[in-house]
Amino acid sequence: MTSVVERLSGPGTKFSVEFLPPRDAEDEQVLWRAVRELEPLDPAFVSITYGAGGSRRDRTIRATGRIAQETTLLPVAHLTAVDHSVAELRNVIGWYAAVGVRNVLALRGDPPGDPMGEWVAHPDGLNHADELVRLVRELGDFCVGVAAFPYGHPRSGDVDLDTHYLVRKLNAGADFAVAQLFHEADDFLRMRDRVTARGCTAALLPGVMPTTTVRMMSKIVELSGADLPPEVSRRLDPWRDDPAAFRAVGIDIATEMCERLLAEGVPALHFYTMNRSRATREVLGRLGLIPVRA
Repeated sequence: MTSVVERLSGPGTKFSVEFLPPRDAEDEQVLWRAVRELEPLDPAFVSITYGAGGSRRDRTIRATGRIAQETTLLPVAHLTAVDHSVAELRNVIGWYAAVGVRNVLALRGDPPGDPMGEWVAHPDGLNHADELVRLVRELGDFCVGVAAFPYGHPRSGDVDLDTHYLVRKLNAGADFAVAQLFHEADDFLRMRDRVTARGCTAALLPGVMPTTTVRMMSKIVELSGADLPPEVSRRLDPWRDDPAAFRAVGIDIATEMCERLLAEGVPALHFYTMNRSRATREVLGRLGLIPVRA
C-alpha cells in the first residue's frame, strides 16, 4: 500500500481529510455520504478518529478497514494507548495490517470521560505517544504520524516543552505530524519554525476546520485551546444572528488562511470535516484544488 509520505511527495498541492467514527447506523450513513462525496477529489489520505477517550474505537477500526477495502482512498488508522494493553495494541495493529492498512496515526489519547482528567495508563500499556510510535514501527513496515499542537498541549506547560515532546515523537520514528486546530496561519508557522530550529524536517500538516456556525466557532475554540484572535472576532461577531452571512465569512477566513499556508510551503492541508463535505469542498474549490473532469 502507498504511504502518506509517498502521497505527500508527489506533484501538486495536496490535502487530506479526517472523519469522526459513527455512533449508530444513521451516523454511518452520514459518514459514508461524506466519504463518497470527497473520494473523487483524490485526497492524499483520509482518517477516522478513535472518538473521545477511545469511546468508539470498534467502529473506527471497522470503518477504516472498510475504506481500505471498498474505496480508492488511502486510509490512515488512528490508534491510541487509552485503556489498551500492549498485547491489545499489537492485535489492533496486526488487524490493520491484515486488511491492508499500513499508515497509522499514533496518539497517546485523552483520559476517558474527561479529556483534562488525570492520565492513568493501562497497567500493561504505554504512557507516551513516542512509545506507541516505536511499537508500531517494530511490528511492520508502517508509515507513522503523530499529533502536533500549535498552542502546546494543555499538559505541556509551555510551547518550548511541547516542541520538545513533538520532536521526541518524530525522532522515535514518526514520518509526519498533523496539527490540532488553530486560528491564524502564523500560529502554525511559528510551531513549524520551532520544530525546524531543532533540526527536524518531518512533514507537518496544518489542521483546518472552516467556521460555518456559531456553535462550530465555540467548538474550534475548545479544541484548539486558544481564544479567538481579535481580528477573527471582529469579522465574525457582526453576523452571529445571520447564519448565512456568518458562514460566508467563516469560509472566507478559512480560505485566506489556507492560501497563506500554501504560500509558505506546507506539504498539505488537513481538513477536519465533522463528517460533512460541503465546507471542505467549498474551500478546496476556491483554492483551485478540485480536479477538473474531462
